[in-house]
Amino acid sequence: MKIGFWIGCLTFLIILSAFGSLSPLPPYQLKCVVIDAGHGGRDPGNLGKNSQEKNITLQVSLELGRLIKKNMPDVKVVYTRTTDKLVELHKRPKIAIDNGADVFISIHCNSTPTKLVGRALVKGTETYVMGTHVSDENLEVAKQENSAIFKEENYKSFYKDFDPNAPETYILLSLNQQTHVENSMNLAKKIENQFKNRVKRQSRGVKQAGFVVLSESTMPSVLVELGFLSNPEEEKFLKDALGQLYMASAIFRALREYKKEVEEK
Repeated sequence: MKIGFWIGCLTFLIILSAFGSLSPLPPYQLKCVVIDAGHGGRDPGNLGKNSQEKNITLQVSLELGRLIKKNMPDVKVVYTRTTDKLVELHKRPKIAIDNGADVFISIHCNSTPTKLVGRALVKGTETYVMGTHVSDENLEVAKQENSAIFKEENYKSFYKDFDPNAPETYILLSLNQQTHVENSMNLAKKIENQFKNRVKRQSRGVKQAGFVVLSESTMPSVLVELGFLSNPEEEKFLKDALGQLYMASAIFRALREYKKEVEEK
């Protein structure tokens, strides 16, 4: 009895000592960001009177990457494109996955339907996370961005039965990003706060909708709408290099704040 008792005690102490010597798990670190400039090549995206979405998104994306590299040297920056070329929607999240990205940021410009009365007056920023749309307006934005697949060669072989114009297909899209909704929402809110409070842009808030480019990502992901090219005032601002710098700076500050917060948890 006594020998068994002491053997048991010794075994317990050895196990306890072993666990006590284990190093704690390393804290979460944001090490890689993938920046996705929406559209490109033969897909111009939304059109303003004197601008194309693909050009504005590229300039803002490159500026955002420059700011991250300069001020957050511990974070790797990966672009889905750095020139005016078409990158298929299904390849964009794959670039993020292949690079082990911790955050995926897709940058776009909005526009209102051409038949909408007063379309030139609609303005404001929006930041989307993956989810089921809660309004027809959110659905229309998703349809508009997802329609980029029609610019791709052999798109039917990559997207199977997905129809950007069928509302029921968006329900399945929202399932893949459920585990990252909280962090995605956190980053999205920080971006919209920066747009509103620092750049003094009108914010239309954080929204959810089904975007192909977000649905396949396996990390916190957001889609940023910088403003409406159908609004002459916003088009002028977004075409201007200084306006592009302001918007890129806002996203950068939000990302820096997000990084600090998640790494301190």
